[in-house]
Order: sequence, then structure tokens, then C-alpha cells
Amino acid sequence: MLLIAIALLVAGFGLYWSGISLASIGEAVAAVGWGIGLVVLVRLFVTLVLALAWRVLGPSSDPAALRDYINVRLVRDAFNSLLPVAQIGGDVVGARLLTLRGTAAPLAAASVVTDVFLQIITQFLFTLAGLALLLRYGGGETIAASVSGGLLVAIPVLIGLLFAQRRGAGAMIMAAVKKLGGGREWAAFAATDAFYAALGLIQSRTGVMATSAALHLFAWSFAAVEVYVALLWMGHPVTLAEAFVIESLAQAVRGAAFVVPGAIGVQEGGLVVLCAVFGVPAGPALALSLVKRLADLALGLPGLGIWYWLEGRHAR
Repeated sequence: MLLIAIALLVAGFGLYWSGISLASIGEAVAAVGWGIGLVVLVRLFVTLVLALAWRVLGPSSDPAALRDYINVRLVRDAFNSLLPVAQIGGDVVGARLLTLRGTAAPLAAASVVTDVFLQIITQFLFTLAGLALLLRYGGGETIAASVSGGLLVAIPVLIGLLFAQRRGAGAMIMAAVKKLGGGREWAAFAATDAFYAALGLIQSRTGVMATSAALHLFAWSFAAVEVYVALLWMGHPVTLAEAFVIESLAQAVRGAAFVVPGAIGVQEGGLVVLCAVFGVPAGPALALSLVKRLADLALGLPGLGIWYWLEGRHAR
């Protein structure tokens, strides 16, 4: 909660210092009108693709169906975007909910770990593609330098994550999940040997891993349509390639601020800077962030409802 308060204060100060009026932001959001519905539909489609990318990792014998993965994916995203938790909290809850749908606990944990790892890898590639496009357009040298530095720092982190899945981290992950749950039904998560066996089974299927990675990349790329639609309806159109750059680098900024719940303030600042490269004023850029947060709510609230329903049914 302290991080949220600090982020809100910083965002408010930035808004005051920039001289942008709330009225101008409201007018830009109002200009989107029914376009917000299109943004929500794009977000829903991206969520469905991400759920499919997660489901293909599991064996065909997994009793959880694709619809279960879709429901749990909505819960994961709702936790990560709406609740005051770091952006990994929803993934732990996702593993828990899969077990309620019949998936073996070690397999559920291994599929979530692999899915998160593929998300990080593909978002790195997505950011790299956005950076290449930005350099091609020119005019964003300062941004490009900052992003390049971040990507260089991320490389050893990615290598560390790869090795962490094979050495030692499994015990820590399982212990944390078991402690968070506090119930006997979570004890199966602490079966580290079974977890590593499931992880090895998933990651040995290179074709499946490649398919899941391709689906993740497609989902991130399609999310650029959110930016394109919102700015088009505001009267500040950009090309699809420019929308791709804005979305890819905005996701990188949001990911770097994973300790800040919902990346409050960070997302807004990042979009203002990125949109300015393509001639979009600060007011519409902040309105774009608000439209994205409305999409978070439109899917996040049903996601929290699904979580309440699944847990309630299990309790009954």
C-alpha cells in the first residue's frame, strides 16, 4: 500500500508540474467513446491467446480444459493488474486454481513457471523488435539508449532464470507457495522432485515450447492494436508500426516496474514519453493510459469474480 501511495503522489506531482489539465485528459478519453469497447475486445482476444499459449504446455492428459485455463488466466491478470501485489502474485494463485480443476500440483506449478519464463523471453524479443523499429524511425535516440541499456542488463537475468529452473530455485518456489497457502492441500506443491520432473517433461517438448512462445509473441504484437484504436478515436492517429513501438516499449517500462502494483505512475510516464516521439501530446498519451486501465478493470473485475467463485465452490 505504501508503494501505491508513493506512486500516486509521484504521478500527481508529475501531472501538476507538466501543466496538463484533467479536463483535457477527460476530453481525450471521451473522444474514444465506443472505441473503448474495441480496446476491451482486443484485450480479451490477447487474453484468450495467452491462455492457449499456457494450455499447450500441459500434456493432453491434463484434466483442466482450455476454458479452465482461460478462466484462470483472467484471474492471474486481475491479481497482477488490480490488487496491491507484485506482478507475480497472480501467477502463484493461478497454480493454486489449476489444482482445483484437477491438475496435479507439481504439473500446475511447473506449467506456470514455464509460462512465466516464456512470457519474459518473448517480451524481451518484443521489446527488441520495438527498439529496432524506433531506431529505424529516428528521433528517439535517448529512449533507445535507455532501452538498450535495460536489455543488456536483462540478458544475464534471463540466463540466470534459465539456470534457476534447474538448480535450487524449485525448493524456494515450492516453499513460498506452500507458506502462502497455509493449508494442507498446498503441501503437494512442496514435492520438489515431482516439480522438477514435471518441469523437465514440459520443457523437453521443444515443439510445444516453440508453439507456446510463438503464441506469446503473437499476443504481445496484437496488443499494439489497443494503442492504434485508442489514438485513432482520439484524433491522434499513428501507424500500426508506431503503435507497435509504443506498446512494446511501454510493456518493457511496465515490466521493469514490477514491484509497483499496477505500475501506477510508471505506465503513465512511459506512455507520455513514447507517444511524444510520434507527435502525440501528453494529454492524449495520459488518456491512452487511462483507457488501458479501463480495459484492466473490464476484464479484471470478472477475473476476481471467477476467483471468488472457484474458491467458494472448492470451500463448499
